[in-house]
Amino acid sequence: MRSKKNNNPKISIIVPVYNEEIRVVNLYTLHKLLSKKKYIHEYIVVNDGSVDSTLSQLRTIQKKLKIKIESYKKNRGKGYAIKRGIEKARGTHALIIDVDLSTDMSALDGVMPFLKKYNVVIGTRKNPKAKLLQRQPWLRESMGKVFTFISQMITGVAVSDFTCGFKCYEMVLAKRIAKKQVIHRWAYDNEYLYLSKKIGNEIREIPVVWKNDGKTKVRFPHDIIVSFIDILRIRIADIMGHYNRL
Repeated sequence: MRSKKNNNPKISIIVPVYNEEIRVVNLYTLHKLLSKKKYIHEYIVVNDGSVDSTLSQLRTIQKKLKIKIESYKKNRGKGYAIKRGIEKARGTHALIIDVDLSTDMSALDGVMPFLKKYNVVIGTRKNPKAKLLQRQPWLRESMGKVFTFISQMITGVAVSDFTCGFKCYEMVLAKRIAKKQVIHRWAYDNEYLYLSKKIGNEIREIPVVWKNDGKTKVRFPHDIIVSFIDILRIRIADIMGHYNRL
């Protein structure tokens, strides 16, 4: 069953961070870019058990910017951080972005017109209209293509870009999925998109302006292998009835 759409979207921006003492200052840039957008409801930064100075810096930033901080001591994974952020969010829609701001925030204006029709709007770097200012290294880009192909085959979700860090979900839908979420690591994107489709939501992709950040936290090939296993876990969880009554 599809969630009801809201005619006046208010966006909760959710930013997961783990050991981001260098890049967390990007929150100032994010606020500057979006401060005049009347549809921004709140900023929620989820500290996923950082062991560097990330949390102390967030508290300093919080004195200057209106951000909410959700923090816990043990690192649980990006997917778990997203879950915690969604649980705390109070807007009509949840926009999930990465602190590196690889996706140009101009994409948000492009998202807004589609939120009245679609409950899921995601960015894609694979559309011919997307603009890549700096590409990933050849190996990462190739592995990304393989990951996308396998994701499509296993989940049956026909999107072109599973891992672009720019995804917007209608909040009621996001909270429903978060309650059933089993993937706490990188493949959480696959689970959210799979379950969105499972309950009848059409997924809209929009081209974005994007640049690669060389300071990625993805470890090759370890995280790719783990993600493939987690995608299989999604299908197994579905077969076992875990997602029933979603």
